[in-house]
Amino acid sequence: MELIATATFGLESIVADELKRLGYEDLMVENGRVTFKADLEALCRTNLWLRTSDRIRLKMGEFTAVTFEELFEQTKALPWADWLPKNAEFPVEGKSIKSTLFSVPDCQAIVKKAVVESMKNKYRVDWFEETGPMYKIEVALLKDTATLTIDTSGAGLHKRGYREINSPAPLKETLAAAMVLLSRWHPDTTLVDPFCGSGTIPIEAAMIGYNMAPGSNRSFVSEKWPVIPKKLWQKAREEALDALNKDCPLDIMGYDIDNRAIRLARDNAAKAKVDNAIHFQQQPLSALSSKKKYGKTISNPPYGERLSEKKEVEELYRKMGKIFAKLDTWSHYILTSHPHFEQLFGKKASKKRKLYNGNIKVDYYQYYGPRPPKPKKKKTQPNAAYGAIHPRPLY
Repeated sequence: MELIATATFGLESIVADELKRLGYEDLMVENGRVTFKADLEALCRTNLWLRTSDRIRLKMGEFTAVTFEELFEQTKALPWADWLPKNAEFPVEGKSIKSTLFSVPDCQAIVKKAVVESMKNKYRVDWFEETGPMYKIEVALLKDTATLTIDTSGAGLHKRGYREINSPAPLKETLAAAMVLLSRWHPDTTLVDPFCGSGTIPIEAAMIGYNMAPGSNRSFVSEKWPVIPKKLWQKAREEALDALNKDCPLDIMGYDIDNRAIRLARDNAAKAKVDNAIHFQQQPLSALSSKKKYGKTISNPPYGERLSEKKEVEELYRKMGKIFAKLDTWSHYILTSHPHFEQLFGKKASKKRKLYNGNIKVDYYQYYGPRPPKPKKKKTQPNAAYGAIHPRPLY
């Protein structure tokens, strides 16, 4: 079967890398999604393990449709009853971009009717009560190509289960994980977030360092699907538990000037079961320093989107430039939407990458410090390392 790992624009290649590390090579990268061929076990494993994907969708079919009749007949021809039981609840969502069939409500209604007609042929009933498991269908039309999918995740994959109460300006867990992966942070390297807020970046880093499956503390809508044997979910969860390596020592710190944010960060870290790996402390940016020669800062400072905050934020960026310059052997990774960040910071980035934080277009500024010397090899049991999404150790 084909599965689609959806992604925020700019993160598709990161999702593709994650899938490859999980062992899935037959994939196609497109805007906002990565399509890959896999089996039922992959449906379970990718929901549990993908850190930067938004959700996993089961691809039912894809075809050209420029009339409502074409949409109806080709949707009806798909094998819906192979997946949906007689009592399935199957609402239909839709979107249409640059397509002849631009009326989304009409497309949703036609797809719903076509699925019902398809299931009538299998179950020999005229009415479906829809009291059973959830199968949320999406019809997505792009330039007259209709793609029909079923959501397997339920709540978005960014909802790991540890952040019930959000800070005023939360960073999505999937984007925070991507920031850590893009920094190529390694668990034996010190990591500091000087604007940690509710702790998302340090928590995601700790989960990567421990090789913790991000979905291990939550449930997924497809766990209730009769077509997926429960033993597959059980096997995937056992695999995640076996891969967990909390013996890996981590040096992660989160600072914020707001004490309420620090309390929330500690609470979130405890829920994520990584509180022993992170030191959170109330501290202003001006106090940032370290005795460690090498390390990385990864941060999502205020953007100054509101006009009233712009001057204050610009002054903050100037201060960041001066303070970060003292950590001249460190690498720094900063996410912001400000178009003149480099000028304010006082240094051109080694590299920058366009991303999206929600609906806000941002740049991820990457300042590379000198590469630390390679540590002498020790004869120890290999453990999970940076970006180790594969449940088995990478080295």
